[in-house]
Amino acid sequence: MRTRITLSCTECKQRNYNTTKDKKAHPERIETKKYCRFCRKHTMHKETK
Repeated sequence: MRTRITLSCTECKQRNYNTTKDKKAHPERIETKKYCRFCRKHTMHKETK
C-alpha cells in the first residue's frame, strides 16, 4: 500500500512537494534534489512526518 508523504526543503524548511511511496519496499526516509520556489534553486528535500 502506498502512503502519502511530504517533502520539505533542507535550507528554508518549507514543505513544497506531496508524493507517495511504498513503505514496505522503502522503509527509510526519502532524500532527493528538487527545485524550491522559495529559495529559487535546486536543494535537497527530505521526507517529513
